[in-house]
Amino acid sequence: MAIRPPLAPYACDATRSRGRLIEEAPSRTRSEFQRDRDRILHSTAFRRLAHKTQVFVPLDGDHFRTRLTHTIEVGQIARALARALALDEDLAEAVALAHDLGHTPFGHAGEGALTDCMADFGGFDHNAQALRVVTKLERRYARYDGLDLSWETLEGLVKHNGPLAGPAAKRRIDPYILEFDALFPLELTLFSSAEAQAAAVADDIAYNAHDIDDGLRAGLFELDDIAGVGFTGGLLAEVAALYPSLERQRVIHELTRRVITRFVEDAIDESRARIASAAPKSAQDIREHGAALVGFSPAMAQAEREVKRFLFEHMYRHAKVMSVWKQAREAISFLFPAFMANPRLMPREWAELAEKGGLEARARVIADYIAGMTDRYALGEYRRLSGRAVEL
Repeated sequence: MAIRPPLAPYACDATRSRGRLIEEAPSRTRSEFQRDRDRILHSTAFRRLAHKTQVFVPLDGDHFRTRLTHTIEVGQIARALARALALDEDLAEAVALAHDLGHTPFGHAGEGALTDCMADFGGFDHNAQALRVVTKLERRYARYDGLDLSWETLEGLVKHNGPLAGPAAKRRIDPYILEFDALFPLELTLFSSAEAQAAAVADDIAYNAHDIDDGLRAGLFELDDIAGVGFTGGLLAEVAALYPSLERQRVIHELTRRVITRFVEDAIDESRARIASAAPKSAQDIREHGAALVGFSPAMAQAEREVKRFLFEHMYRHAKVMSVWKQAREAISFLFPAFMANPRLMPREWAELAEKGGLEARARVIADYIAGMTDRYALGEYRRLSGRAVEL
């Protein structure tokens, strides 16, 4: 049985957490980061991920990945990376499990449609929406709204892809993140913890490997097509040499598991080398380093970009996927103005919230409502209000 190694000095220490916005007594049986993970797992938003699209609308088939299965896979890979780097596995998993809580129904198509609808009302960003979910929209506890997660988990959720302010920032900061940061500062100019960086790398590994798997099983492209990418072509040649008569289904699985393994092993080796060079002595040293210390080697980063490019061309822009996404956008693009014109079309508690403020406040409530929908519920609402059905 594997034994967890002691935490590295640069790991986040749950016994020295910066705490929660609403102070709570410590648990007798769980660390602060274990509590965060458990609260996320038991949240309503987490359960909804079972019926939200990853790439394929779940109605297309039972075996394609949803946001929930993707999230679980990210959590597993994040734990593997954290263990190898002597980080806190529970924190890495908590960030991984929360990272997609703000996604809309219908994946990128739904997010694009809702972003367009919110263009005049402060915009829409799924990362900021995840923060809204865990700090505001989950209404479960007697003393507060949200999940009251620890500072370290919230920081990782917001900044797992890098700083949001300062010279290293890559995009504008969503107004809600600024609003929450004023209340509970998350050091937006710094990088996140190594645990959150591990969760971000795990996300890249999971969706690349499993989109290859789903795309092949859906027949959007063939093994001969993906063999044209240097990285995956080499792995397929390896499988063929070992198992020359293997049936297609098993070839796909052997390819997928090798993609994950090679990415994980490379990230571990590269991250150990970066950390050894930087010699951080604390988690704060990781944040202040000025560059991510968990990531791929240059060669593997190039391979990862090539895989993404292939998937973009052969999967995300495939005629079948684009047709589904177009119809999904149609549903979201109809619902938003319908609710803006008449909030009473929503359930009473949402309608009452929408009618409390001005137009921007109303739009934000409606965006919260739509973003929380599952694919199935959104299609049902579209059918109920428009009298038309989307044929996905």
